[in-house]
Amino acid sequence: MDLKKVWENVLLETQGTVSAMTYDNWLSKTEAVCIADDELLVSADSDVTVNVVETRYTELLRECTKKVAPKIRNIKFVSPAEKSRYEGGRYISLEELNEDSIVAEEYYTNFVPKYTFDSFIVGKSNEFAAAASKAVAENPGVKYNPLFLYGGVGLGKTHLMHAIGNFLKKSDPTLKCMYTSSERFTNDLIEALRASKKADEMKEFRRKYRSVDVLMIDDIQFISRTVATQEELFHVFNDLYFADKQIIISSDRPPQEINPLEERLRTRFQGGLVADIQPPDLEMRMAILQTKALSQNQQVDDDVLSLIANKVKSNIREMEGLLTKVISYAHLTNRSVNDPEVVAGALRDYGDDKPETVTIDRITDEVCAYFNVSKADLVGKKKTKDVVEPRQIAIYLVTEFLTTPLITIGEHFGNRDHTTVMYARDKISEKVKEDGRIARQIKDLKDMIMKR
Repeated sequence: MDLKKVWENVLLETQGTVSAMTYDNWLSKTEAVCIADDELLVSADSDVTVNVVETRYTELLRECTKKVAPKIRNIKFVSPAEKSRYEGGRYISLEELNEDSIVAEEYYTNFVPKYTFDSFIVGKSNEFAAAASKAVAENPGVKYNPLFLYGGVGLGKTHLMHAIGNFLKKSDPTLKCMYTSSERFTNDLIEALRASKKADEMKEFRRKYRSVDVLMIDDIQFISRTVATQEELFHVFNDLYFADKQIIISSDRPPQEINPLEERLRTRFQGGLVADIQPPDLEMRMAILQTKALSQNQQVDDDVLSLIANKVKSNIREMEGLLTKVISYAHLTNRSVNDPEVVAGALRDYGDDKPETVTIDRITDEVCAYFNVSKADLVGKKKTKDVVEPRQIAIYLVTEFLTTPLITIGEHFGNRDHTTVMYARDKISEKVKEDGRIARQIKDLKDMIMKR
């Protein structure tokens, strides 16, 4: 069965779930482009159709695809303009996939073509990380090895990793360049360890990860805490590093704040170049939205872009999602994207005063900014008064805002035990009643956390 037939069967599966109008207007206009590794790339007749289907029906299509072709694990969407860049639009049969005959795709997989250095908007918040990534792409294994990128969710870490992969694919297609996640690395290892022919599977696992020229691991903070996983990652790292192969790692936090992580891995992550990406300022957010709008052939007024940019300040992906929602809403209602009623209707569920989710990391960041203390010190072992009191206040605020277990709070703040957390909480609780200075600081911080 070729891929075209597979997709026809997938669409047949959806017909019992969606209305005839939905199927005719959206799903029927989609097509499978190719298979890259175990992912199915899907496109449609227009950018708007791609946006609507991706936003509303990805999970449905993924489930239907699993029924038809269980070996396909994921679905990714590409625009009509991009689809010819994948395998020249060639359909790849499932038999080819099952026989592992797509040798080139074993390495240059999962790189989204639109994620390039040219499409990455550079500003003060990310210029260092962008420059470091470009330098690595131009001289892999020579400069900045490993390269460790960190920053909040949706700020562009994955974009830069894909940009490196796409640059290398174009400049030197002979290089074996692999992009994976810490979760997939862990799952691959578990599957190898559980296999009936364990020795053969472990040999294949090691061949897969140790024979590459460039290895990228996304979201390393999720690496399994099991000894076996971190042990295997350590040996993969060493084999590649001492062979002058490039290693690129991303995380939502710097190496010193990843827990639990073996110290020997931590020191290796810190041994190259560590580059952070900060949330973009308003000007940069506007530029990102303008670029996104133009890529969809949409002329969006600055006041609309400004409205969206001011609603989401620390997550580019979420911000772009709001723009896509406005564009799709305008298309579905057959009105202008700049119509105030269209914009209000599209964003009605995203209030102006919607606060960001309160998390232990957000509370930590607010306390660091308020007391001008580095995050490394606040969650570390430093015991000077200028750090200890802010740390105790941070712990107190976490217990006030969240229901996080004391053990987890202790792990976040330098692997302290739960009794230390209880002591800090109770001490600040008493000081709030007795010390006006502490009470004012707590009030200020609570206001800051709630208003963001």
